[in-house]
Amino acid sequence: MNYKIGMVSLGCSKNQTDSEIMLGILSERGNFIVSDPDEADVIIVNTCGFIEPAKQESIDTILEMAEYKKKNCRLLIAAGCLAERYNTLLAEELPEVDAVLGAGDYEKIAETIEKAFAGEKIVMYGHKDAPHNEGLSRMVINSGAACYLKIADGCDNRCTYCAIPMIRGKYRSRKIEDIAEEARGLVEAGYRELILTAQDTTRYGIDIYGEYSLDKLLVKLSEIDGLKWIRIHYFYTEAITGRLIDTMAECDKILPYIDMPIQHSEDKILRRMARKTSKSEIREKIAEIRRKMPDAVIRTTVMVGFPGETDEDFEALCDFVREIKFDRMGVFKYSREEDTPAAEFEDQVDEDVKEERFDILMKIQQEISSEINARYIGKTLEVMTEGYDEESYMYYGRSMRDSIEIDGLVYYAAHDDMNVGDFVKVKILDSDEYDLTGEAEE
Repeated sequence: MNYKIGMVSLGCSKNQTDSEIMLGILSERGNFIVSDPDEADVIIVNTCGFIEPAKQESIDTILEMAEYKKKNCRLLIAAGCLAERYNTLLAEELPEVDAVLGAGDYEKIAETIEKAFAGEKIVMYGHKDAPHNEGLSRMVINSGAACYLKIADGCDNRCTYCAIPMIRGKYRSRKIEDIAEEARGLVEAGYRELILTAQDTTRYGIDIYGEYSLDKLLVKLSEIDGLKWIRIHYFYTEAITGRLIDTMAECDKILPYIDMPIQHSEDKILRRMARKTSKSEIREKIAEIRRKMPDAVIRTTVMVGFPGETDEDFEALCDFVREIKFDRMGVFKYSREEDTPAAEFEDQVDEDVKEERFDILMKIQQEISSEINARYIGKTLEVMTEGYDEESYMYYGRSMRDSIEIDGLVYYAAHDDMNVGDFVKVKILDSDEYDLTGEAEE
């Protein structure tokens, strides 16, 4: 193989690591990875199929990349979640696609390309429950000093609105020693922050060790020399143990950053979502986190317009958000996904009502975020440098409060030249609802 490979990776961090493994496999076999699709012989679109907007983005991207087949591109491959979910339909409806590779088949990318070039139409799917194949090469896409580390795949939670279990399969943890080995390699390659990711990190280990084992994994990773920060996505309230919180509180490398998607506050809605928690448990768990880790940053996501959500339910959610004052919050409008139980619920909420509720809740959170950020004026934060902004003539980076791609940034002035990955103490001088601004301390 000696092709020029272009990759478009859509969707979540788990998908991104799959894309990076595909690139690693192809690079190891002598192919060249290019960033400009104009130069690519083969273009791979690693798709997302989670909710309707993501599906539409995936289809639009496939069609956009198909235009390059009129120029230089000889092969177009649709991979990932949309390919898993709609497999043969995708191949039939989009004849521009030469191969369809499901979410559990990304490791077969090299063989797929060879067969497609030989004239075979590949539609491979249905292996979403396959175990993670350890030891594969990986070409990390991130240009900074932070990197995702997938510790498990799939999900057993079966929330009524979610298609992930049918796309990504059952929950499958990787072994602690395999994760630690990959982590050491990433740190040796220069990555200073590792972001542990899975559909549900808090259930890590339950399938292979018989108990929640995230705390044990964290202890092992904390022993790696040269690793500065460990960040974790995503916590499920009911699986956050006191042992896990204690481990996070005791280890300096583990950032007190809790990304905990609660989806809603009201018990009636939580039950209809088949969430395994309650309003009182969410409140109690947040109180425990803040008691044991006073500097904890709590990020969440909530959903508006779920079937059956009344005006009273929404007002109660707004009140809960005002009460808890989440440091970060994302808001999603319920997406009616086919083949999920919630899609068949009769009391669907009108789209204009979803939009109105989305706007209201986002405004509430912007006010809360502005208030919280203003508290940091005059304080000093440790910041990992990520680049230089030509417009503001300032460096920028992230503090422990800010995860990659989803949170704000810290902009700062510095007398010395800074490099990507440098850690610096920044005194905060100004803030808005998203970002902080300051100057490096000498």
